[in-house]
Amino acid sequence: MKATKNKDNMPVIRCAAYTRKSTDEGLDSDFNSLDAQREACEAYVTSQRHEGWVLLPERYDDGGFTGANMDRPALQRLINDIEAGKIDLVLIYKIDRLSRSLLDFAKLMEFFEQHGVSFTSITQNFSSNTAMGRLTMHVLLSFAAFERDIIAERVRDKIAGAKRKGMFTGGTPVLGYDIHPETRKLVVNADEAKVVRFIFKRYCETGSGQTVARELNERGIKTKSWTTKTGKVRLGKPWNGPGIYRLISNKTYLGLTLHKDISYPGEHQAIVSQSLWDRVHGMLTHDGGTLPRGRGKVQSLLKGIIRCGHCDSSMYGSYTKKGGKVYRYYTCVAASKNGYSSCPVRSVAAGEIEEAVMSQLRVIMRTPEMIAQTYFAAQQILCEEQADGGMSADVAVTQAEVAQALRDLDGIWEQLFPAERHKIARALIERVTIHENDLDVRIRTDGMHSIASELKGTSKTCPA
Repeated sequence: MKATKNKDNMPVIRCAAYTRKSTDEGLDSDFNSLDAQREACEAYVTSQRHEGWVLLPERYDDGGFTGANMDRPALQRLINDIEAGKIDLVLIYKIDRLSRSLLDFAKLMEFFEQHGVSFTSITQNFSSNTAMGRLTMHVLLSFAAFERDIIAERVRDKIAGAKRKGMFTGGTPVLGYDIHPETRKLVVNADEAKVVRFIFKRYCETGSGQTVARELNERGIKTKSWTTKTGKVRLGKPWNGPGIYRLISNKTYLGLTLHKDISYPGEHQAIVSQSLWDRVHGMLTHDGGTLPRGRGKVQSLLKGIIRCGHCDSSMYGSYTKKGGKVYRYYTCVAASKNGYSSCPVRSVAAGEIEEAVMSQLRVIMRTPEMIAQTYFAAQQILCEEQADGGMSADVAVTQAEVAQALRDLDGIWEQLFPAERHKIARALIERVTIHENDLDVRIRTDGMHSIASELKGTSKTCPA
């Protein structure tokens, strides 16, 4: 413990009292729960004055913060002061005031130990200075975590029950509805409801979410603006295609409440009729409909590494079916949101791009520079394993063998499973950039370690 000495040459234990209250109810009173916890800690320090305990004047009070995480301002100040060496012992009223999470509590205990700081709960009569105290703390915290889980389960059950009754359970209302200040129920916002009906009707006429979004933006109509209970204003934003599809797929507009994919009659009034809803969703589910294609249903070799050279946006794998055949594409995310006219790259055929990338990769893998890099990486791996005692030192890997291994990899490419191809591509390729009339492939130099690990033979000696 980093204690100093007083005038009687007794170690001075600098104590910090941490207090917490989960809600902000009553915090504006003259004497609240945080004050009561602080006063109890002061009395406890006074009883330990003969041991050199001194309570620091700095207050670490977290009022209105949950103990389920460590995102608390006073706790963070406490941690910073411990790191600065200002504290020798942390006092709390009860153990769950510090944390209700077993994982967070374990991290804090490890942090305290690393900085030579002790920990004491004044009402539960134990300290982290003893083995029994540490055991007791873990037992008590397990009960605290169990209590938190029970509370969370009750809240989930309450929300599920409320939704089965069609009640609004909180959050930001969707466009077309506001929250009644007294009943907390959804009520129709007449002006926004007109916009919602316009969106449904125009989609029936155009069959295109991008077209509807463009028309709304041209009229200066934005998404839902909302002011939170704390007074924070969330302004509406311009529309895009995905936003239109989310709106016309929301069953709230039918007067329904959704819970885990099950619809219940809601307490709120419907904005669109069942017949209009059916016409819109008949278009969405039709084979020729324009509902965004599912992503990830087909294997995309360049997923996560291909980007649009015009927008610098990522590109995702999509597909369409015509005449029983599947046609794969890579589509610019920005173009899919803002309209395909906004990006000259838009969408490219996946097969052609993948073949072009692999052609460049095959050429690069045969160059003397790549063979040398792979050879060096292989030798490093062999030396590491030899040093760990996992490999004998009586065989060798030559540059010729590395070159042959790279050629073999090229030869068996078509026989690999899609997941294996994707793994190799991610190991070797850092980024693929698609321009309107050009393609740029950036190779990972450190990716050679992944390939070299497949070439592990044996080595006579480590390279000098």
